[in-house]
Amino acid sequence: MSKKADKSNQSDRTIALNRRARHEYSLGDRFEAGMALQGWELKAIRAGRANIGESYALVRDGEIFLFGAQITPLISASTHVVADDRRTRKLLLHRHEIDRLLGRVEREGYTLVPTAMYWKGNKVKLELALAKGKREHDKRATEKERDWQREKQRVMRHKNPDA
Repeated sequence: MSKKADKSNQSDRTIALNRRARHEYSLGDRFEAGMALQGWELKAIRAGRANIGESYALVRDGEIFLFGAQITPLISASTHVVADDRRTRKLLLHRHEIDRLLGRVEREGYTLVPTAMYWKGNKVKLELALAKGKREHDKRATEKERDWQREKQRVMRHKNPDA
């Protein structure tokens, strides 16, 4: 498979992104977690009805759970069950990964923020990032840096018309 075809498949595999997380937090290590889902949730995700914009993850009793993720049920798929679109979902990680996350969250003050939900094979995966909250001046500095990089690229394009 060519690289171009591989990149198009990559964008098709993304279900939901949490773009606000990059603005609100300084993201560190990232982990891939599976999700324990019900059948109606999987059908709704295939229909593109997932949102992780306001979600977060917590460690409880040695397990990690996802709170606030919204999966809006399909009317046709969930006629026989009572569907809760914002229910707490269990995240599936190896024990050593959970222990590592637990230590960083409790001792170093990190937060677990979901950054992306995507397909891997026929399974739904969630990308979790260890994050520290940004202060207002940090957000402004990041914005200034981004603007400067954009302006620098613009100047370089005008300076070198061949590229």
